[in-house]
Amino acid sequence: MWCALSVSVSLLVGSTSALAADPIKIAVSGPFTGGSSSMGVSMRDGVRLAIDEINKSGGVLGRPIIAVERDDEAKNERGVQIAQEMINKEKVVAAVGYVNTGVALASQRFYQEAKIPVMNNVATGSVITHQFNTEPENYVFRNAAHDSIQAPMIVEEAITRRGFRKVAILADSTNYGQLGREDLEKALKAKGVTPVVVEKFNIKDADMTPQLLKAREAGAEAVLTYGIGPELAQIANGMAKLGWKVPMIGSWSLSMANYIDNAGPNGEGARMPQTFIQESTNPKREAFIASYLKTYKPKNDRIDSPVSAAQGYDSIYLLAAAINQAGGTEGSKIKAALEDLRTPVDGIVMTYVRPFSSNDHEAITASIPVFGEVKGGRVIYAYPEDRKKASVVQARK
Repeated sequence: MWCALSVSVSLLVGSTSALAADPIKIAVSGPFTGGSSSMGVSMRDGVRLAIDEINKSGGVLGRPIIAVERDDEAKNERGVQIAQEMINKEKVVAAVGYVNTGVALASQRFYQEAKIPVMNNVATGSVITHQFNTEPENYVFRNAAHDSIQAPMIVEEAITRRGFRKVAILADSTNYGQLGREDLEKALKAKGVTPVVVEKFNIKDADMTPQLLKAREAGAEAVLTYGIGPELAQIANGMAKLGWKVPMIGSWSLSMANYIDNAGPNGEGARMPQTFIQESTNPKREAFIASYLKTYKPKNDRIDSPVSAAQGYDSIYLLAAAINQAGGTEGSKIKAALEDLRTPVDGIVMTYVRPFSSNDHEAITASIPVFGEVKGGRVIYAYPEDRKKASVVQARK
């Protein structure tokens, strides 16, 4: 499946020599346990698939890639510890991962100081790639749809497409939730709408009754969310207990398996932006899905977090292309290559044609995400035109 790079011959230099050469070590950090684990494990497994394909085809510059994996447990302090270990002990040349915005913001500063590129492949806080804007160089990149893309999409769906004028915002208390809430309020303001209620909840909260009662009493016609699966399921289940059902429209994390499974029938109909939906809309995606299911055998043939898996996979191919172009593993040269990638990378989410520049480290633009909907225990395309769009390979616009 090495078709993932449109020009691949130059990247690969014989499988025999690759097996004998010093490996290229890449850090993979994410939450592989806990409430965020459906995202973290799916991301990690997508990374593993990509690395396996590359190594079977000869590696990069005649060298195999090795993933140095660590569970950051969605904890900022653990992420910091891992970053220091990866730099000082493991001597990694790049890092991929970060699912939780807070962990990314706390940890990636160490890679920045060490001049080691970081490819955020799941975390979406808008500030992530701008954390070091005041410094001469920025080593932080991303191939996930940031919240400044998602929040306007959520608002467009609620206000313009579906005609709701009274909306409530429920967001968790983490950096992710509160930065997302700010983006939602900004997008609503641009539409001349003020939310009737803005409520906060904590990770592991099991009772959303107080927040939902305030939303219902204020006449909310829809609930806009920023949180992760377990707590989002409590919102859906809380509505059911109150006998009050209004649409949930939120960030991409409404697609998480532990939202869909924990909410059950109460979670049906939730809508969210998605960069990738588990449907074989083109040959590349069909092959990826088949490979993932064959390798990991997930329950009900459903990837727990398809977006995380696809973006994890693509992040490795982006780094591989940059290392090949750089002709080595020096951090500054990899960064420079990422900012001027000359070879298109044929990924799962999109075809990456010069996805980054020196002043723009975001690969995903607003033209890429579509809307998903929870139906029948999985995420499907909310609109036929989105499914049709996904059948054509998208490139950055």
